[in-house]
Amino acid sequence: MDLRLAVYQLASAHALDAQQTRQLQEVAGFQREPARLAYWLPRGVAVLGAALLGMGLICWVAANWEDFGRMGRFALLQGMLAAACVGAFAVPKARVPLLLLALLAIGGLFAYFGQTYQTGADPWQLFALWAVLALPLCFVARSDVLWTPWMLIVSTAAALWMQAHAHHSWRISSADLSIFVSGWLAVLLACAFVSPLLARWTGAGSWALRLGLVLATILITGTAVSALFGSEVESPYWAGLGLLAVAGVLLATRSLFDVFGLSAVALGLNTLLVWGLGYVLFNGGGGSDVGKLIMLGLVAAVLLALTVQGILWRTRQEAA
Repeated sequence: MDLRLAVYQLASAHALDAQQTRQLQEVAGFQREPARLAYWLPRGVAVLGAALLGMGLICWVAANWEDFGRMGRFALLQGMLAAACVGAFAVPKARVPLLLLALLAIGGLFAYFGQTYQTGADPWQLFALWAVLALPLCFVARSDVLWTPWMLIVSTAAALWMQAHAHHSWRISSADLSIFVSGWLAVLLACAFVSPLLARWTGAGSWALRLGLVLATILITGTAVSALFGSEVESPYWAGLGLLAVAGVLLATRSLFDVFGLSAVALGLNTLLVWGLGYVLFNGGGGSDVGKLIMLGLVAAVLLALTVQGILWRTRQEAA
């Protein structure tokens, strides 16, 4: 229950006057500074400022495209990258936001390089190279401030790689199963890389892993559901269902338990199971469509209720 709401309910239940209510609020700590605000506020502002500065630099170069020559644009982007790295080395207290600025500058530099020279490289190659070059920055920072955008970059590279190598970009085919599984595994391996198993070396927290699990679930679920629109149940559906099931089992273990990630993967599993049942019902012939919809809705509700109860049970077990 919200603390402020609980205080108001107590004041109402005991018919406290205004002065007594204020005293109760003081006891609850409403007038005190939030815990660790002095620690987190300057760090949060610094990270936000670094993110805005990095994205603002890229937009500023694009807005003033005609005012700079080719060397001037490169010098500006490379100078910002070098200044951020040197500043992170010289000022340890500002290391994390400055390294975030350097990570964004790398992306801007690659984007400008691809726009200027038209090398013919696929977009996924730029994102993959960006992720590789950002790895040393992430290891130095040892913070989710860098690992979280790094996970987003890796997931984008995997999605673009799958799109570039699939034989039919407009539909999902069993012939491309190895491509889909490779892309899914790349994102899941990145999640394992930032998991608590390697936190001793990476310094990654929970947010990078959670973002990676959400992105992996979206990627796997979207591809597997799309496979059901073919003429028959395609193998990518079963591969996606199996991968999510394995991920759910691993996230339920003691060493990898995370209620946020487990909930995301469980939602993906529920989605695939309901879509698979819908495919069987509406492609099997016979019966009323209304009856099929009612059955599908009931199964989805029961499945969701069982999933929630299972996650709550596992959470209570972990807390105990």
